[in-house]
Amino acid sequence: MKLTLRLRRIVPAALLALLASAALQPAIAQPAPAPLLQTVPEGTVLRVGDPQTQKALEISGLIDQLTFKVEWANISGGPQSTEAFRAQALDVSSVAEIPAIHATWTNLRVRIIASKFRKDFLDHPIYEFGIAPGVEVKTLADFRGKKIAYSPGQAQGVLVLRALQAAGLTKDDVQLIELPSTGDVYPVSLASKQIDVAPIGGVYIKRYLAQYGADGATTIKHGLRDDPGHLYAPQWVLDDPAKAAALAQYVRVWALAQKWIYEHPEEWIAKYYVADQGLTPEDGQYLVDLAGEYDIPESWDDVIKRHQGTIELLAAATGNPVFDAELNFDRRFEHIAADALKAP
Repeated sequence: MKLTLRLRRIVPAALLALLASAALQPAIAQPAPAPLLQTVPEGTVLRVGDPQTQKALEISGLIDQLTFKVEWANISGGPQSTEAFRAQALDVSSVAEIPAIHATWTNLRVRIIASKFRKDFLDHPIYEFGIAPGVEVKTLADFRGKKIAYSPGQAQGVLVLRALQAAGLTKDDVQLIELPSTGDVYPVSLASKQIDVAPIGGVYIKRYLAQYGADGATTIKHGLRDDPGHLYAPQWVLDDPAKAAALAQYVRVWALAQKWIYEHPEEWIAKYYVADQGLTPEDGQYLVDLAGEYDIPESWDDVIKRHQGTIELLAAATGNPVFDAELNFDRRFEHIAADALKAP
């Protein structure tokens, strides 16, 4: 810490940012990663944090296509995954877009190995902005001067930043209130008028309006892309030929699981949302309708381009250095998921 303070006194801030950014770039003449093995070596074990796909594989029977041992972990999302990666207790996890970026900024090398999105994403957003009872907000421009729930490092936090950018506003034009986005924290905080605006997702959109609509609670759609979903793994796992081969097989079966979910909505509602998650059939149907059809791109070019925009947006908001989005992707896996869906 003392060394950092001394450096800041003698080195211009711009140069420090440049040095930090340079540290994130690939080394010159870095060898290309080894080609993926075509078969998974016997005895390979993969520790997977992807609870929803686990259930889809079990319900559909696709799990029988995995030729290696899987140790399932009830882990998903950035904070849990990052902690498990650092402890070398997890090999792959299912997250949104932001965890890979923050991991890179904290010197945890990770790579995205699969990506999915929502077709017609404007009609099927993951989140809507909940508006507190009595607060007048009809458009994103009405966010000016409002108290907005903000969760740095999570998808909801980036959506807030994107909404401000789209409205021509900055963080100085609003009051960002840091709150965890877990569970019903945002809906309850809106209902009690601790905040004016918050991104809420999934069944909480429906429940918020049902519980507080009579009091004047509303939601608005943001018209922005909020649908990236990824599988990502730490570099030390990807450098292990056996585990990398197992990841390739998992990505293929993961893609088939997304297809199965879309094509079997009634069974998915009954056996996952109702039997496993404890939701009502009505809530399960709402979530199926909300998600719509999946989209697994054949090329990552546009995916990486959008990811670069997210890096730059977050860098401007947090003071972290901008880095090349390619650092967050392992191109060896680029076509595996899409090719699996094209197979007869």
